Amino acid sequence: MRKKTEQKSTTKRSVKSTAKKAAPVKKATVPAEKAEPVKEAAVPAEKAEPVKEAAVPAEKAEPVKEAAVPAEKAVPVKQAAVVTEAPVVQPDLGPRRSVAFIGSECYPFVKTGGLGDVMYALPKALAKLNLDVKVILPRYKCIPQKFQEKMEYRGSFYMNLCSDGKQYYVGIMEYQEDGVVYDFIDNDEFFSWGNPYTNLIDDIPKFCYFAKASLAALNYLDWTPDVVHCHDWQAALVPLYLRTCFQDTNVGRAIAVLTIHNLKFQGIYDRKMIQYWSGLPDYVFNKDCMIQNWLDANMLKGGIAYSNKVTTVSNTYAWEIQTEEYGEGLAAHLRYHSNKILGIVNGIDTDIWNPATDKLLASDYDDKSVIEKKKANKKALQESLGLDVDDHKMVIGLISRLTNQKGLDLVNAVIPGIMDEHTQVVVLGTGDAWYEDTFRYYENKYKGSFCAYIAYNENVAHNIYAGCDALLVPSRFEPCGLTQLIAMRYGSVPIVRETGGLKDTVWPYNMFDNTGNGFTFDRYESGLLYDAINRAKTLYFEHRECWDNMVVRDMEKDVSWEKSAKQYKDMYVELTPRS
Repeated sequence: MRKKTEQKSTTKRSVKSTAKKAAPVKKATVPAEKAEPVKEAAVPAEKAEPVKEAAVPAEKAEPVKEAAVPAEKAVPVKQAAVVTEAPVVQPDLGPRRSVAFIGSECYPFVKTGGLGDVMYALPKALAKLNLDVKVILPRYKCIPQKFQEKMEYRGSFYMNLCSDGKQYYVGIMEYQEDGVVYDFIDNDEFFSWGNPYTNLIDDIPKFCYFAKASLAALNYLDWTPDVVHCHDWQAALVPLYLRTCFQDTNVGRAIAVLTIHNLKFQGIYDRKMIQYWSGLPDYVFNKDCMIQNWLDANMLKGGIAYSNKVTTVSNTYAWEIQTEEYGEGLAAHLRYHSNKILGIVNGIDTDIWNPATDKLLASDYDDKSVIEKKKANKKALQESLGLDVDDHKMVIGLISRLTNQKGLDLVNAVIPGIMDEHTQVVVLGTGDAWYEDTFRYYENKYKGSFCAYIAYNENVAHNIYAGCDALLVPSRFEPCGLTQLIAMRYGSVPIVRETGGLKDTVWPYNMFDNTGNGFTFDRYESGLLYDAINRAKTLYFEHRECWDNMVVRDMEKDVSWEKSAKQYKDMYVELTPRS
């Protein structure tokens, strides 16, 4: 892949001087709040000697010459100006709160999906809003060594875990970056696996331990947050522990917030096993809290019941999960708790995803240069992936886990219809073997026009976002979705199904007034996806100016965490009123 060069510029302030002007008075380099006031007399008034009118006897004094220096060369005397700096006004960031994030993954330490992005970007954005943020994670052995080496030991202790009182070691390792403190829970017995998730029979004990150890670590560190914000089923027992085992401790005073990133995964297993490993009291194992299907316990269900607030990662998804179609067996439970459900759409880290500074691109660009410079990135993408190099072809990208949830059965159905001499398709991802083999078949069938990159490669992902013209996200359901946000940031027009966060972030193109920022379809049908793709192709080839206008609109759209972080802060403040 081609690398772009970095540019560095420096500026200089020039100072002009002439014979007729005195040198300007320089401002003090001491900060305004520390600078001493300017004194009118360097010597105290009571000690100052009076100025004598004549130091030489009058009779010996030489007459004063009218002009010792020619007038045209005389330098006028100016009064010294007293320079004062204006006080620095700090922006009002509102009330301060402390928040502990508890979750199973976080970029750049370990990431398998969107949860890792949120656990990294949201705390960083909140730290800029006058919040004290701590992130608590498992110390997996797969965390890169460069981070392991920078962790500092903060202490250790033993903790009761199981219903029989079995004790386990809890170590605390700390790492700091961008105003955020990361505390890693260290225990080789649970976190020595190569991957963060293995299978439920191993993951249930691991995350029972992690939820309880996280709260115990906060007490050990004597760091009491106003809010404990836990994420998905892996941390869903935290609200239950807060209100039971830890209710009489310092951390027990915290408000509990639970965010559902994907309701499909809930931590459901045999009741006796979860009851043993968690050590939670018997009274939480009832049909209104933990119990599901009589014999099973559901960790996410219990977390929902005991949380003060439940958030989802988009407004539409907050409503969808209360319906039978999207409720994954918890629709009735969520409707019962609907008064505490709130949807806040995710953002993306616009420092990482920034085409103007992205070193992985063939040519960097912004919203002013996107139309011209995207061509260089398209050419580089075509060359690197073995596609025919042709700027006049429309390149459609797909970056996804290869599963049914992502609407790949619809994609498979429409590929033969959309492949023509004007269209190229690039697929990046891994997942179900059936989809992997299907896309490899299409690559072989449509040589030079179809690429199946069956892996996940960060460099290739960045180049697809920058080099493709449109990006497919036809999901069956999508709590938020990040690919459509990144695509817009890189000037690639999204083609999405109207569900979850896709519906909240992509507005359909309106041909009558040339508005909108993508192409959408509603019902989960391959014919509707086919129609949406053809509408996009028609605009691209027949009304290119309108297409280019949409590309610029997409790049101008605010997809950062700034707005969403403010909504989270407002929620924290509302949940923790102070007199």
